[in-house]
Amino acid sequence: MSDVHAYSSDVAFTPAVKAIQTRKGSREAYAHVEARGGWRTEIDENLAAFLADANSFYLATASADGQPYIQHRGGPKGFVKIIDKNTIAFADYSGNRQYITQGNLSENPKAHIFVMDYAHRRRVKIWGEARVVEDDPALADALMPKGYKARTEQVILFRISAWDTNCPQHIPQKFDAVDVAQALALRDARIAELEAELAALRGQSAPAG
Repeated sequence: MSDVHAYSSDVAFTPAVKAIQTRKGSREAYAHVEARGGWRTEIDENLAAFLADANSFYLATASADGQPYIQHRGGPKGFVKIIDKNTIAFADYSGNRQYITQGNLSENPKAHIFVMDYAHRRRVKIWGEARVVEDDPALADALMPKGYKARTEQVILFRISAWDTNCPQHIPQKFDAVDVAQALALRDARIAELEAELAALRGQSAPAG
């Protein structure tokens, strides 16, 4: 059963966290966030666009006794699908068959998704509850990216409780290899075009023999 919070941000700002915020001087600022209702709880256009462009994220779960675990999930851009204003889903591909994430979710549905956009130095944190769906082949087929070389083993549905963004401070800027390759290809094509134009101009300006 989900916990009931006064504010959506209470999913992370527990009494212990608030006590430290008070001691270190940031509680007043976050109290203003709470006064405005806390963090966002529904998928808006900004989050939808961010997820549509994501090809990688980290999924955190914990066992019944609180042992945390983080698992990477990846796929082509758009592999994270929006089901409704509070739910996202993705095909869970076959991997090393440890099943730690699935085991954790079977006894503790609380989960967290952390999405990094290194190229633009952005990150999104999503709190919620997740569950594994193993017996819905139609849903699995609908979520499987077309042409992607992987085998869907099951589906993970993630219901959002709250989400928030982070500032870009300390995020190193990195670019995907495919994006770098495309940029270099465009550069090389432009260089070749300019060299051809230059050669043509030189030919036109050469004195007649």
